[in-house]
Amino acid sequence: MEIIKKVRETINKYHMLVQGDHVLVGLSGGPDSVCLLTILHRLKPEFGIHISAAYIDHGLRPDEIPYEIELCRDTCSSMNIPFTTRPIDVKSYIKENKLNKQEAARELRYNALDEIATEKAANKIALGHNADDQAETIIMRLFRGTGPSGLSGIPPVRKYIIRPLIEIERNDIEDFLETEGIGFAVDSSNLKREYLRNKIRYLIIPEARKINMDVVNTISRTADIFRDEERYFEILVTKTLMKLITRKTDNSIELFLGPLEAMDTVILRRVLRRAIDETKGLHGIGFIHVEEIMSLIKSGKSGDRIYLPKDIRVIKGYSTILITSGKPTKLVAYVIDSPGETIVKESSMVIHSAIMGIDEVKDYGDAKKIAVIDADKVHFPMTIRGRLHGDFFYPLGFGKKKKLQDYFVDEKIPRDERDAVPLLISGNNIVWVIGYRLDERYRVDKDTKRVLKFEVKPLRI
Repeated sequence: MEIIKKVRETINKYHMLVQGDHVLVGLSGGPDSVCLLTILHRLKPEFGIHISAAYIDHGLRPDEIPYEIELCRDTCSSMNIPFTTRPIDVKSYIKENKLNKQEAARELRYNALDEIATEKAANKIALGHNADDQAETIIMRLFRGTGPSGLSGIPPVRKYIIRPLIEIERNDIEDFLETEGIGFAVDSSNLKREYLRNKIRYLIIPEARKINMDVVNTISRTADIFRDEERYFEILVTKTLMKLITRKTDNSIELFLGPLEAMDTVILRRVLRRAIDETKGLHGIGFIHVEEIMSLIKSGKSGDRIYLPKDIRVIKGYSTILITSGKPTKLVAYVIDSPGETIVKESSMVIHSAIMGIDEVKDYGDAKKIAVIDADKVHFPMTIRGRLHGDFFYPLGFGKKKKLQDYFVDEKIPRDERDAVPLLISGNNIVWVIGYRLDERYRVDKDTKRVLKFEVKPLRI
């Protein structure tokens, strides 16, 4: 049949299969995956492959799932193909990772397929994305904002994942199943018009076909061109990014700033996109956000930052740019029972304190690194802690009470750093906003006989 010939050509064109491959098919029961399984089964002797199939239960459509599983099991049984089901908890994953439903389901689905492939010793995973999916994806990315990388669409092959139907239109798939009398399930979520993909599928593509009957293949061919160009840039970007990373975690990546500031916009955009894509906690940053990061790199001052969706922050330092979704540092409380040394880990500082006579003081400091207060106006134990709701103090030289929140705003202290600013407390009063300003009530005056001197030094690990 013509569709089998086309799939064979796609497999050969992208070198998807070799003799002896064990292919795990992601089987949902929908027309695409059922068609994929059927055609691979018929091509099995020709390519000399082994086939298994797996259904991933997202737990989102409880009324439909039992029927889909039964359909998949019967389909596999008729072809003597091993079949596995695996549940995933999408709702919990959404809450834990602050993703939307589609993103969460996709990540968990791929993770589950990876696990099953390992268990089955399958070295390839076959998915049922078709040419219409390709066109819809590219249009979606255009609406959301994208660059050449986004316009390259869904890759036919990515590592061990293959998509043999990527050049087959949905109408051809459904015609094949109808001709062969092969049953399939219809996912009710694919019929809901509130999803952007479905709006494109049911509203935009039909109108586009009135202008160009072959619009799906036209868009797919355009994606092929962009993909070829992306291969070249990928090599360049990989080499560039390897030299830029200073540190990386699951939630953040820090890059040397100097080379980024001098980089051509075309390469800079791609380097940032790759850095973000390879950092799990930064997924979801769109094209417009990358443009904002580029503007910060090129035009921002040291200490400037931008706030993006999903609690992602981008901070420009003196020599680096940090992109992170990690929670801002929040101080715990430290008790100072007597003068001496206190280590404040969250702020990476050591605070030395000592009582001395007024005549012994050589340097009163500016309340940044050194602070001197009247020792008889405070009492031990004292505390170092982060801010609390309702905190206030009397800034030295200001002359009146001020809310700490307002002071932070006036001092332009970034909101994600405010919980990390240490406060020296005596009783219930702020004595010193460490690194910024003393409280007027504890200043040294003409009646002071003893002072308590504090000195801040960096914590060296």
